[in-house]
Amino acid sequence: MAELGLNEHHQNEVINYMRFARSKRGLRLKTVDSCFQDLKESRLVEETFTVDEVSEVLSGLQAVVYSEVESELINTAHTNVLLLRQLFSQAEKWYLKLQTDISELENRELLEQVAEFEKAEFTSSNKKPIIDTMKPKLVPLNDGGTTELLNKEISRLQEENEKLKSRLKTIEIQATQALDEKSKLERALQDLQLDQGNTKDFIKAQDLNDLENTVAALKSEFQKTLNDKTESQKSLEENLVTAKHDLLRVQEQLSMAEKELEKKFQQTAAFRNMKEILTRKNDQIKDLRRRLAKYEPED
Repeated sequence: MAELGLNEHHQNEVINYMRFARSKRGLRLKTVDSCFQDLKESRLVEETFTVDEVSEVLSGLQAVVYSEVESELINTAHTNVLLLRQLFSQAEKWYLKLQTDISELENRELLEQVAEFEKAEFTSSNKKPIIDTMKPKLVPLNDGGTTELLNKEISRLQEENEKLKSRLKTIEIQATQALDEKSKLERALQDLQLDQGNTKDFIKAQDLNDLENTVAALKSEFQKTLNDKTESQKSLEENLVTAKHDLLRVQEQLSMAEKELEKKFQQTAAFRNMKEILTRKNDQIKDLRRRLAKYEPED
């Protein structure tokens, strides 16, 4: 059996569509046959016809057949568009973009391959059970982790896009507000320049008044600062005198403590023994000096 290079599921879908197209084609052919049959029964009742009558009959038949064929071709084109719409809608749910090659529709080799496939498939179609055409919409084949990663990446990009849109909207609002504020300031500046001539003298007088008030305030502040510094200096001098008195008192207490400590040390037995030893050593040194003096030569 001829193959179209598709998996089993998609090949079955092609077969269903070809069965639908064959059914519609058979109905249209029957319609064309009925056109000729009607003509035979309604117009060919006489044995002889003139050229004009034959031409009129053929023209009428041509119009009827033309209308039927045109209707069938239009209907076939629209049917194909609906089929493509199903496929494209399904692809868009998975964020895919399908492409078609129109030139392949006139590829004689491929057309003959389809014709051979149809012939091989429907020659024994009477032996095959008719597949129910009422099926749910096609769903994409699950390709595992790749699809999941693709969906996650698409979701992330969509979220980032929404964030960028929100940020752009915020920046546009801020820019609009800034332009409005600039316009208000420009209008205020223009109004101020227009009123400047009338209010110039008043502003000068007001400025002079403000200057006098400022000088008076500075003078009062200076006097207050000077008084505060004088009081602060007096307080510092008093604190210095008090600190000096405290220092003298502490030095006196330290001297008394040293004397008391020395007095207590002199009263100890160790001090007395040390004093006796020093006295004996001094006596011994004096005795040695006297002895040495006897042996020294006289000048």
